[in-house]
Amino acid sequence: VLRLLEAQLQEQRREHEEEMEAMRNQMDLMQEELENQQQAFLQTLQLSPEVQVELGLQQEITRLTNENLDLKELLEKLEKNEKKLKKQLKIYMKKVQDFEESQTKVPVERRPHERNMQVAVQRKEKDFQGMLEYYKEDEPLLVRNLIT
Repeated sequence: VLRLLEAQLQEQRREHEEEMEAMRNQMDLMQEELENQQQAFLQTLQLSPEVQVELGLQQEITRLTNENLDLKELLEKLEKNEKKLKKQLKIYMKKVQDFEESQTKVPVERRPHERNMQVAVQRKEKDFQGMLEYYKEDEPLLVRNLIT
């Protein structure tokens, strides 16, 4: 037991040292980036006001361009998801139609028995109000349940 605990302690110590090294590296990189930003800021302060405004505008344009690209990617992703959901909806609508057609083709002698089963399964209606919260991965199940 003592050896096992000692081995676990050494493993934890090794993992801790690795994490500390990774954090030190990350801190060094961030410190270098901070120094570069400070130098750029000091250089900017030494420039004329017109040039400062121009640099500020260029930075804002760059930021807005990056933001627009991110929004375009999001839009494309949402459009792709919309197409996928529309295809699923068509499939489910087809299944519902096929099911309804099969129900209308059921012989008359079987229908009263089915009606009795439906009466037994009826649920008490509830008055729901508000928003629906769900996880993204549960979306196909939610859509399927809404359709049925």
